[in-house]
Amino acid sequence: MKVHKYFILTVLLMKFYSVKAQTNEYAKNFERWQNERIEELKSEKGYLNLAGLFWLKEGESTIGKAKSNNIQFKTENTSDFLGKVTVQNGEVWFDPVDNKDIYINDKPAIKSKIFPDGGNPIILKHNDLRWFIIQRGEDLGIRLRDYNGEFLKNFKGIANYPLDQNMVVEGTFIATPGKKLNITLATGQPYVSESPGKVVFTLNGKEYSLEATGSLKNLFFVFGDETNNEETYGGGRFLEAKGPDANNKVVLDFNRAYNPPCAFTPYATCPLPTKENKLPRSILAGEKYSDEH
Repeated sequence: MKVHKYFILTVLLMKFYSVKAQTNEYAKNFERWQNERIEELKSEKGYLNLAGLFWLKEGESTIGKAKSNNIQFKTENTSDFLGKVTVQNGEVWFDPVDNKDIYINDKPAIKSKIFPDGGNPIILKHNDLRWFIIQRGEDLGIRLRDYNGEFLKNFKGIANYPLDQNMVVEGTFIATPGKKLNITLATGQPYVSESPGKVVFTLNGKEYSLEATGSLKNLFFVFGDETNNEETYGGGRFLEAKGPDANNKVVLDFNRAYNPPCAFTPYATCPLPTKENKLPRSILAGEKYSDEH
Protein backbone atom coordinates (compact mmCIF):
# COMPACT_ATOMS: atom_id res chain seq x y z
CA MET A 1 0.00 0.00 0.00
CA LYS A 2 2.82 2.43 0.89
CA VAL A 3 4.47 1.73 -2.46
CA HIS A 4 1.17 2.39 -4.23
CA LYS A 5 0.67 5.72 -2.40
CA TYR A 6 4.25 6.74 -3.15
CA PHE A 7 3.72 5.95 -6.84
CA ILE A 8 0.53 8.05 -7.00
CA LEU A 9 2.25 10.94 -5.23
CA THR A 10 5.17 10.75 -7.63
CA VAL A 11 2.85 10.84 -10.65
CA LEU A 12 0.93 13.82 -9.23
CA LEU A 13 4.15 15.72 -8.53
CA MET A 14 5.42 15.00 -12.04
CA LYS A 15 2.16 16.34 -13.51
CA PHE A 16 2.33 19.43 -11.27
CA TYR A 17 5.88 20.31 -12.29
CA SER A 18 5.11 19.58 -15.94
CA VAL A 19 2.15 21.99 -15.88
CA LYS A 20 4.22 24.56 -14.01
CA ALA A 21 7.03 24.29 -16.57
CA GLN A 22 4.55 24.69 -19.42
CA THR A 23 3.02 27.74 -17.71
CA ASN A 24 6.43 29.33 -17.20
CA GLU A 25 7.37 28.68 -20.83
CA TYR A 26 4.09 30.19 -21.99
CA ALA A 27 4.69 33.30 -19.86
CA LYS A 28 8.22 33.68 -21.26
CA ASN A 29 6.99 33.39 -24.84
CA PHE A 30 4.26 35.93 -24.14
CA GLU A 31 6.73 38.37 -22.60
CA ARG A 32 8.98 38.00 -25.64
CA TRP A 33 6.03 38.68 -27.97
CA GLN A 34 4.97 41.70 -25.90
CA ASN A 35 8.47 43.22 -25.95
CA GLU A 36 8.68 42.76 -29.72
CA ARG A 37 5.31 44.44 -30.14
CA ILE A 38 6.37 47.49 -28.13
CA GLU A 39 9.66 47.76 -30.01
CA GLU A 40 7.75 47.62 -33.28
CA LEU A 41 5.42 50.41 -32.15
CA LYS A 42 8.43 52.56 -31.21
CA SER A 43 10.41 51.80 -34.37
CA GLU A 44 10.80 54.16 -37.33
CA LYS A 45 8.03 52.29 -39.14
CA GLY A 46 5.86 52.07 -36.03
CA TYR A 47 2.66 53.97 -35.37
CA LEU A 48 3.79 56.04 -32.38
CA ASN A 49 5.63 58.53 -34.59
CA LEU A 50 2.61 59.38 -36.77
CA ALA A 51 2.11 63.14 -36.75
CA GLY A 52 -0.40 63.83 -39.49
CA LEU A 53 -2.76 62.49 -42.12
CA PHE A 54 -3.82 64.84 -44.91
CA TRP A 55 -6.28 63.81 -47.61
CA LEU A 56 -5.41 65.29 -50.97
CA LYS A 57 -7.61 67.05 -53.50
CA GLU A 58 -7.14 67.20 -57.25
CA GLY A 59 -4.77 70.00 -58.19
CA GLU A 60 -1.97 71.79 -56.39
CA SER A 61 -1.40 72.14 -52.62
CA THR A 62 1.44 73.76 -50.71
CA ILE A 63 2.86 72.07 -47.60
CA GLY A 64 4.90 73.34 -44.65
CA LYS A 65 4.67 74.69 -41.10
CA ALA A 66 3.17 78.09 -42.01
CA LYS A 67 -0.60 78.50 -41.63
CA SER A 68 -0.74 79.93 -45.15
CA ASN A 69 -0.13 76.47 -46.64
CA ASN A 70 -2.98 74.34 -47.91
CA ILE A 71 -1.52 71.51 -45.82
CA GLN A 72 0.04 72.56 -42.52
CA PHE A 73 2.60 70.32 -40.84
CA LYS A 74 2.10 71.25 -37.18
CA THR A 75 5.51 70.07 -36.04
CA GLU A 76 8.68 71.67 -34.72
CA ASN A 77 12.03 71.73 -36.51
CA THR A 78 10.61 72.17 -39.99
CA SER A 79 10.36 74.88 -42.64
CA ASP A 80 7.46 77.26 -43.22
CA PHE A 81 7.33 76.13 -46.84
CA LEU A 82 8.43 72.69 -47.98
CA GLY A 83 7.12 72.62 -51.52
CA LYS A 84 4.11 71.80 -53.66
CA VAL A 85 2.11 68.62 -54.09
CA THR A 86 0.10 68.15 -57.27
CA VAL A 87 -2.58 65.51 -57.81
CA GLN A 88 -3.59 64.86 -61.39
CA ASN A 89 -5.15 61.83 -63.08
CA GLY A 90 -4.30 59.50 -60.20
CA GLU A 91 -0.67 60.63 -60.03
CA VAL A 92 0.96 62.64 -57.24
CA TRP A 93 3.98 64.87 -57.89
CA PHE A 94 6.17 66.72 -55.41
CA ASP A 95 8.15 69.85 -56.23
CA PRO A 96 10.50 71.16 -53.50
CA VAL A 97 10.68 74.54 -55.31
CA ASP A 98 13.56 76.40 -53.57
CA ASN A 99 13.91 74.17 -50.49
CA LYS A 100 17.30 72.42 -50.56
CA ASP A 101 16.88 70.45 -47.34
CA ILE A 102 14.49 67.79 -48.60
CA TYR A 103 15.38 64.30 -49.78
CA ILE A 104 13.45 61.68 -51.73
CA ASN A 105 14.53 58.13 -50.86
CA ASP A 106 17.69 59.69 -49.36
CA LYS A 107 18.61 61.61 -52.52
CA PRO A 108 18.35 65.43 -52.83
CA ALA A 109 14.80 66.16 -53.93
CA ILE A 110 13.90 67.37 -57.39
CA LYS A 111 10.44 67.55 -58.93
CA SER A 112 9.36 63.91 -58.91
CA LYS A 113 6.37 61.61 -59.23
CA ILE A 114 5.81 60.04 -55.80
CA PHE A 115 2.66 58.04 -56.57
CA PRO A 116 1.93 55.44 -57.91
CA ASP A 117 4.91 53.90 -56.17
CA GLY A 118 4.85 50.28 -57.33
CA GLY A 119 3.96 49.04 -53.86
CA ASN A 120 7.03 50.59 -52.19
CA PRO A 121 6.24 53.99 -50.63
CA ILE A 122 8.51 56.79 -51.84
CA ILE A 123 9.76 58.46 -48.67
CA LEU A 124 10.34 62.22 -48.46
CA LYS A 125 12.66 63.41 -45.71
CA HIS A 126 13.20 66.74 -43.95
CA ASN A 127 14.97 66.86 -40.57
CA ASP A 128 12.98 64.53 -38.22
CA LEU A 129 10.04 64.35 -40.63
CA ARG A 130 9.18 61.61 -43.10
CA TRP A 131 6.12 61.59 -45.34
CA PHE A 132 4.71 59.49 -48.17
CA ILE A 133 1.48 58.82 -50.02
CA ILE A 134 -1.15 56.31 -48.85
CA GLN A 135 -4.26 55.18 -50.67
CA ARG A 136 -7.49 54.17 -48.97
CA GLY A 137 -10.16 53.19 -51.45
CA GLU A 138 -10.09 55.95 -54.04
CA ASP A 139 -8.69 58.52 -51.60
CA LEU A 140 -5.04 59.61 -51.60
CA GLY A 141 -3.37 61.18 -48.59
CA ILE A 142 -0.06 62.24 -47.08
CA ARG A 143 1.01 60.23 -44.05
CA LEU A 144 3.43 62.21 -41.91
CA ARG A 145 5.90 60.77 -39.41
CA ASP A 146 7.84 62.77 -36.81
CA TYR A 147 10.71 60.85 -35.21
CA ASN A 148 10.54 63.32 -32.32
CA GLY A 149 6.73 63.32 -32.10
CA GLU A 150 4.55 63.70 -29.02
CA PHE A 151 2.98 60.22 -29.05
CA LEU A 152 6.40 58.58 -29.17
CA LYS A 153 7.85 60.78 -26.42
CA ASN A 154 4.81 60.34 -24.16
CA PHE A 155 4.38 56.59 -24.60
CA LYS A 156 4.08 54.85 -21.22
CA GLY A 157 3.53 51.26 -22.24
CA ILE A 158 0.40 49.12 -22.60
CA ALA A 159 -1.83 47.78 -19.84
CA ASN A 160 -2.87 44.12 -20.11
CA TYR A 161 -5.30 41.74 -18.48
CA PRO A 162 -3.59 39.04 -16.37
CA LEU A 163 -2.47 36.05 -18.42
CA ASP A 164 -5.17 33.39 -18.54
CA GLN A 165 -4.42 30.15 -20.38
CA ASN A 166 -8.15 29.40 -20.41
CA MET A 167 -8.31 32.14 -23.05
CA VAL A 168 -6.22 30.02 -25.41
CA VAL A 169 -8.88 28.10 -27.31
CA GLU A 170 -8.91 25.68 -30.21
CA GLY A 171 -11.45 26.36 -32.93
CA THR A 172 -12.52 24.80 -36.19
CA PHE A 173 -11.76 26.55 -39.46
CA ILE A 174 -14.54 26.68 -42.04
CA ALA A 175 -13.40 27.80 -45.47
CA THR A 176 -15.50 30.38 -47.33
CA PRO A 177 -14.02 30.48 -50.85
CA GLY A 178 -14.77 33.68 -52.71
CA LYS A 179 -16.33 35.46 -49.73
CA LYS A 180 -15.67 39.18 -49.42
CA LEU A 181 -16.08 41.26 -46.27
CA ASN A 182 -17.43 44.81 -46.41
CA ILE A 183 -15.23 46.68 -43.94
CA THR A 184 -15.32 50.27 -42.76
CA LEU A 185 -12.21 52.15 -41.69
CA ALA A 186 -12.11 54.36 -38.60
CA THR A 187 -11.72 57.28 -41.00
CA GLY A 188 -15.03 56.40 -42.65
CA GLN A 189 -13.86 54.92 -45.94
CA PRO A 190 -15.35 51.56 -46.94
CA TYR A 191 -13.34 48.82 -48.55
CA VAL A 192 -13.73 45.19 -49.48
CA SER A 193 -11.41 42.42 -48.27
CA GLU A 194 -11.33 38.75 -49.20
CA SER A 195 -11.96 36.27 -46.41
CA PRO A 196 -10.38 32.80 -46.51
CA GLY A 197 -12.86 31.56 -43.89
CA LYS A 198 -14.10 31.76 -40.33
CA VAL A 199 -13.16 30.07 -37.07
CA VAL A 200 -15.85 28.56 -34.83
CA PHE A 201 -14.86 28.16 -31.18
CA THR A 202 -16.33 27.64 -27.71
CA LEU A 203 -15.84 29.76 -24.59
CA ASN A 204 -17.52 28.86 -21.30
CA GLY A 205 -19.80 26.43 -23.07
CA LYS A 206 -21.06 28.90 -25.69
CA GLU A 207 -20.22 28.83 -29.37
CA TYR A 208 -18.90 31.88 -31.24
CA SER A 209 -17.24 32.55 -34.58
CA LEU A 210 -14.88 35.11 -36.11
CA GLU A 211 -14.45 35.94 -39.78
CA ALA A 212 -10.84 36.15 -40.90
CA THR A 213 -8.96 38.18 -43.43
CA GLY A 214 -5.33 37.50 -44.32
CA SER A 215 -4.44 34.17 -45.90
CA LEU A 216 -4.80 30.46 -45.23
CA LYS A 217 -1.27 30.56 -43.82
CA ASN A 218 -1.76 33.55 -41.52
CA LEU A 219 -5.23 34.52 -40.34
CA PHE A 220 -6.08 38.04 -39.17
CA PHE A 221 -9.11 39.03 -37.12
CA VAL A 222 -10.63 42.39 -36.17
CA PHE A 223 -13.07 41.74 -33.36
CA GLY A 224 -15.15 43.62 -30.86
CA ASP A 225 -16.56 42.52 -27.51
CA GLU A 226 -18.43 43.94 -24.53
CA THR A 227 -15.30 45.43 -22.94
CA ASN A 228 -14.98 47.96 -25.81
CA ASN A 229 -15.37 51.59 -24.68
CA GLU A 230 -14.95 50.40 -21.10
CA GLU A 231 -11.65 48.64 -20.44
CA THR A 232 -10.57 48.15 -24.06
CA TYR A 233 -10.41 50.34 -27.15
CA GLY A 234 -13.79 51.31 -28.57
CA GLY A 235 -12.90 50.31 -32.12
CA GLY A 236 -12.15 46.70 -31.18
CA ARG A 237 -8.89 44.79 -31.14
CA PHE A 238 -6.74 42.74 -33.50
CA LEU A 239 -5.80 39.07 -33.26
CA GLU A 240 -3.52 36.92 -35.39
CA ALA A 241 -3.37 33.15 -35.68
CA LYS A 242 -1.61 30.51 -37.73
CA GLY A 243 -3.74 29.01 -40.47
CA PRO A 244 -5.59 25.72 -40.04
CA ASP A 245 -3.71 22.48 -39.55
CA ALA A 246 -4.44 19.23 -41.40
CA ASN A 247 -7.54 18.72 -39.24
CA ASN A 248 -8.79 22.29 -39.85
CA LYS A 249 -7.98 23.30 -36.28
CA VAL A 250 -6.89 26.84 -35.36
CA VAL A 251 -5.56 28.06 -32.01
CA LEU A 252 -6.84 31.47 -30.90
CA ASP A 253 -4.79 33.03 -28.10
CA PHE A 254 -6.85 35.96 -26.81
CA ASN A 255 -4.02 36.90 -24.44
CA ARG A 256 -2.41 38.26 -27.60
CA ALA A 257 -5.39 40.38 -28.60
CA TYR A 258 -3.85 43.79 -29.26
CA ASN A 259 -4.90 47.38 -29.79
CA PRO A 260 -5.16 48.77 -33.32
CA PRO A 261 -2.93 51.71 -34.27
CA CYS A 262 -5.88 54.10 -33.78
CA ALA A 263 -5.60 53.48 -30.03
CA PHE A 264 -2.23 55.27 -30.08
CA THR A 265 -2.65 58.01 -32.68
CA PRO A 266 -5.51 59.85 -34.42
CA TYR A 267 -3.61 59.63 -37.70
CA ALA A 268 -4.10 55.92 -38.44
CA THR A 269 -6.72 54.29 -40.68
CA CYS A 270 -7.86 51.19 -38.81
CA PRO A 271 -10.44 48.61 -39.93
CA LEU A 272 -13.44 48.29 -37.62
CA PRO A 273 -15.03 44.94 -36.70
CA THR A 274 -17.74 43.65 -39.00
CA LYS A 275 -21.15 43.01 -37.45
CA GLU A 276 -20.38 39.27 -37.38
CA ASN A 277 -17.14 39.86 -35.45
CA LYS A 278 -18.72 41.77 -32.56
CA LEU A 279 -18.79 39.09 -29.87
CA PRO A 280 -21.76 39.26 -27.44
CA ARG A 281 -19.51 38.70 -24.42
CA SER A 282 -16.52 40.18 -22.64
CA ILE A 283 -13.05 38.98 -23.60
CA LEU A 284 -11.07 39.61 -20.41
CA ALA A 285 -7.70 38.96 -22.01
CA GLY A 286 -5.16 40.84 -24.07
CA GLU A 287 -4.43 44.55 -24.19
CA LYS A 288 -6.46 47.18 -22.38
CA TYR A 289 -6.84 50.80 -23.40
CA SER A 290 -5.83 54.01 -21.68
CA ASP A 291 -5.82 57.62 -22.83
CA GLU A 292 -2.40 57.93 -21.18
CA HIS A 293 -0.34 56.04 -23.79
